[in-house]
Amino acid sequence: MSTDRIYLDWNATAKLLPEARAAVLEAMDLAGNPSSVHREGRAARAAIDKARRQVGELVGAAAEHVVFTSGATEAANAVLTPDFRMGRSPVRLGGLYVSAIEHPAVHEGGRFPAEMRHEIPVSADGVVRLDALEQLLAGHKTEAGLPMVAIMLVNSETGIVQPVAEAAKIVHAHGGLLVVDAVQAAGRIPVSPEALDADFLIVSSHKIGGPKGVGALVSRGETLMPAPLVRGGGHEKGHRSGTENIAGIMGFGAAAAFAAEGLGERNARIAALRERLETGMRKAAPDVVIYGENTERVANTCAFTLPGLKAETGQIAFDLEGIALSAGSACSSGKVGESHVLKAMGRDPRLGALRISLGWSTTQEDIDRAIDAFAKIAGRRKLSDAAA
Repeated sequence: MSTDRIYLDWNATAKLLPEARAAVLEAMDLAGNPSSVHREGRAARAAIDKARRQVGELVGAAAEHVVFTSGATEAANAVLTPDFRMGRSPVRLGGLYVSAIEHPAVHEGGRFPAEMRHEIPVSADGVVRLDALEQLLAGHKTEAGLPMVAIMLVNSETGIVQPVAEAAKIVHAHGGLLVVDAVQAAGRIPVSPEALDADFLIVSSHKIGGPKGVGALVSRGETLMPAPLVRGGGHEKGHRSGTENIAGIMGFGAAAAFAAEGLGERNARIAALRERLETGMRKAAPDVVIYGENTERVANTCAFTLPGLKAETGQIAFDLEGIALSAGSACSSGKVGESHVLKAMGRDPRLGALRISLGWSTTQEDIDRAIDAFAKIAGRRKLSDAAA
């Protein structure tokens, strides 16, 4: 049996793709500033334009509607603002409605003050309640400004797919804007602003095998845009100032091109691995709770609770067995606390949940070793319970 460590925390960050690494190294040899008009500057600009097309193709958007940022968190803070522009004319938004299971980068509300933020509840299955969204928007005071709604396409902890297209009908019927966090969806399921009827998408490089520290805000059009979060030299057509991170952007583009190619075949392979994993888990511990197993999920994610085992204890136990996985969403500087997602689903958040997430290099051997580790940890839990 191999003693190599196994990485099963792809939702936290994916392994860097060889194609992305090569693109980053290529970028290091580009001497020019992409805003310069000389040959070196034009070469750098051409590299960014190529990456912009690649990211746009991954999420079904026009290249000119992709604004590069330092990551998904910056993109969220850029778009979640009451201050918008239609050309040079200001447009005021009067409230932000976010689902209870959003990633903290969205759940914190960006630049909206606390009194303008409202939470959309979810069902026990972890799905946004459209009836509650309808009620909230029906009570929105339009004289204060347009409503904005933020709903993630795929939950980062459970992998559950949200009814975004259905929500869009409600949002637009009330004259609102829809922001979709597509960070965990891009490269795993088909994504496009048109199909989702979304006004804005948020995507991240390192979730799809690109380098960390780069992301994008993708708009449906350019008529209505948020007031810039980062001001200065007017880069990214004035939407995000600062000399572009050419290496990160080129790596992001290469990862996007890889993610877009062979999506169906890759998903089918990963789905079979997850089914093998969950079958083995149920056999080893029939009382295991797998979140979203009766709901639509992305193929790579398995979030579970093992009764009697705290999430942080389980995470350490798996780590000692040579397996890297998460206790919830990796977004709080390594802190393991109560899951706001489980709490929103009406579950006891104190035990927490463990999350296994698979990626492009996950193998059947990895899964079998994870099952063996799970069985060992579950067995120790039973022995501990008996001793108590």
